[in-house]
Amino acid sequence: MSTKIGKGLDRRAFLAGTAAAIGTPVIAQDVDGEGTVVIEEEITKKVRRNISSFRALDWQPYFSHLRNGAILVDISSRALHYWSEDETVYKLYPSSVPLSEELTRRGRTRVIRKVEGPDWRPTPSMLERNPDWPKYVPPGPDNPLGTHALYLSWTYYRIHGTHDTRKIGRQSSNGCIGLYNQHIAELFSMAKVGTQVLLI
Repeated sequence: MSTKIGKGLDRRAFLAGTAAAIGTPVIAQDVDGEGTVVIEEEITKKVRRNISSFRALDWQPYFSHLRNGAILVDISSRALHYWSEDETVYKLYPSSVPLSEELTRRGRTRVIRKVEGPDWRPTPSMLERNPDWPKYVPPGPDNPLGTHALYLSWTYYRIHGTHDTRKIGRQSSNGCIGLYNQHIAELFSMAKVGTQVLLI
């Protein structure tokens, strides 16, 4: 049986419908409906290699309490979940995750410092792998930490923004968790020094 695209159906609508029909995950949005990402052409290729598998989660299986709020990073689904201390706010963000299992750290940590306009110095192991990288990058559009950073109790690990939006939804970092700049700015405003963080 052959199918034809009708006159009233444009290519974008056809591709979106096709993706939905074959079960391709759709680009997710904040749970409250804000920040929806528009699916562009070439959807079937882009969605499969550059998107998080989104589903809302409850905090209880992961944390014993919500004192200071809680952040859960699911490396497999490439998603970051945030719950406020009073349970009135739940956010779900697409994220970038480490490039390989060797660069991935899992377990419990916490936010120990918050920096707006962070500067960046590559770690010794990063410089070993990439000797042509600069030893220091000041805050600004070339900074790989984006506009905001939440420093974790693990040395060198951060949740931060990125100016390179192609990285979100991918295995693309050297160990950190990356968010769109608008998402890290929102998370930065809600998270506290002391917010508990779990990477699974």
